[in-house]
Amino acid sequence: MGSAEKACPDTMTADESEAGELALEPLLTCKLCLCEYSQDKMTTLQECNCVFCTACLKQYMELAIQEGCGSPITCPDMVCLNHGTLQEAEIACLVPVDQFELYKRLKFEREVHLDPQRTWCPTADCQTVCHIAPSESGAPVPVECPTCHLTFCSSCKEPWHGQHLCQENQTTPVPTEQGFLIGAETEAPIKQCPVCRIYIERNEGCAQMMCKNCKHTFCWYCLQNLDNDIFLRHYDRGPCRNKLGHSRASVMWNRTQVVGILVGLGIIALVTSPLLLVASPCIICCICKSCRSKKKKPSLPTT
Repeated sequence: MGSAEKACPDTMTADESEAGELALEPLLTCKLCLCEYSQDKMTTLQECNCVFCTACLKQYMELAIQEGCGSPITCPDMVCLNHGTLQEAEIACLVPVDQFELYKRLKFEREVHLDPQRTWCPTADCQTVCHIAPSESGAPVPVECPTCHLTFCSSCKEPWHGQHLCQENQTTPVPTEQGFLIGAETEAPIKQCPVCRIYIERNEGCAQMMCKNCKHTFCWYCLQNLDNDIFLRHYDRGPCRNKLGHSRASVMWNRTQVVGILVGLGIIALVTSPLLLVASPCIICCICKSCRSKKKKPSLPTT
């Protein structure tokens, strides 16, 4: 008897099997598509423990790899309290191999761009990462590529020019919140976001830029913070005067719309506030009556 009991440890009675069928597996809600799925179709992030359906998370990762330029892939939940970041092992499990290789390449390129002691060899056919010797004064130093043996300037990436100034340093610098921008840099097609340092390319449009990664708004020419400049007064004066990229009439129309929205919200607040004050006693009375009726409701007799 003892051996027979050990051979079938998972057998259940008829009542137990019926209870198991009635006990449904709990469903979890995906924060991206707001659909409910069973636990086997969900994925939990390691850092923040946020739960999403695997299909949505795959699409999110592939889009983040294509547009993130190698920046860390954060939790898709905009209100995530732990600000979780996806690990490479999680990304490798959910995206195709070619997408994961692209992510690693972009991540490495971003690390090189952000490292002041590393730079790429400027030779077109040479993709070597070169080491930059530290300079106490911050002056440009010669850098030699270990592959093609080209010696170039650490600042302008041109062939080493000795004690001569870089060509970009011979122009008038533009003052900004981040320091000074050289004339050539103000017209550069690719720049870094002043906040998250992600690389942004501008091919058309106005000079008011918004970073897709951190949602920071800034001026493309001088990198000035424009988060609180709803009227775009930055382009009325200074080195960026009339460089927004829109006509004066378009700017004035934008400001008129902003003022109209603010005035409309103020009028709505003025109109609704007296109505709320008048209706508040009635609302309070209704709440009190419902509470009293619940208290007076007789309890059912127990048997």
